[in-house]
Amino acid sequence: MASDRNMGRRLFLICNYILLGLITLICLMPMWHTLAASLSSPVELNANKGLMFFPVGEITFKGYEIVFANPSIWKSYLNTLIYVVGGTVLGISMTALGAFTLSRSYFMPANTLMLLIVFTMLFNGGMIPNYVLILKLGLFNSAWALLLPAAINVFHLIILRAAFQGVPAALEESAKLDGANEMQIFLRIILPVSKASIAVIVLFIAVMHWNSWFPASLYLTDRAKYPLQIILREILIEGNTNMTSGGANAAISIYKSLIKYCTVMVSTLPILCVYPFIQKYFAKGVMIGAIKG
Repeated sequence: MASDRNMGRRLFLICNYILLGLITLICLMPMWHTLAASLSSPVELNANKGLMFFPVGEITFKGYEIVFANPSIWKSYLNTLIYVVGGTVLGISMTALGAFTLSRSYFMPANTLMLLIVFTMLFNGGMIPNYVLILKLGLFNSAWALLLPAAINVFHLIILRAAFQGVPAALEESAKLDGANEMQIFLRIILPVSKASIAVIVLFIAVMHWNSWFPASLYLTDRAKYPLQIILREILIEGNTNMTSGGANAAISIYKSLIKYCTVMVSTLPILCVYPFIQKYFAKGVMIGAIKG
């Protein structure tokens, strides 16, 4: 019986490894294909119709040279960094403060407020009322139109609230005996103990702002304020590969596919480089936010 159980366990592990390997391959192949295409010869790239495992033709960095010669890329990069940093700081600050308040058992309206907040997760005013609201508040064509509406995400608030509720009450009681007030408890006890969950929420907010393009397309009219994803959308969907300072070569159709792949790589790599630094907190933070007690 023991040998049968061991054999069944081995088969189960083998099947799991095979399945996870296939899922990993499926997730990595689009990025690998894009990387290989971005280093390929433009002529060979245009002739290739299938999935690429390696660059076709002679390896070239011409596409990256054209992309980085475009001043819109650098300006939109700077704008995106400002939106990501500002949005992340604002988002995690307001989300953490809201979650702390709603997690206090002695705060009587907490459950009622939480129900109202969750209601907005299911039903909202829609695009037109939000657009009118931005206009009336005087936020149109400003960075605040992108940062303030996205300052608190209900899903993130729920995760942090559950994480804060899971902090042992004895820690707070001992701090209160030592004379700590609510803000001191929040800053010196709740935040350090919940740093894994906070790291996960920081990642979620940063990725959300990095990938965001629709609010910018609605609320921004000044091209100098466009984030990187708007420029990427123009290149990928609208086919606008005209690099204003990249010379005549940039307008030649032979480079269009190459420019698209290179732009995708340029816009994707920075956010991928952030993940390894908080990977150790990711699984732990999600579980802490999902399990109470």
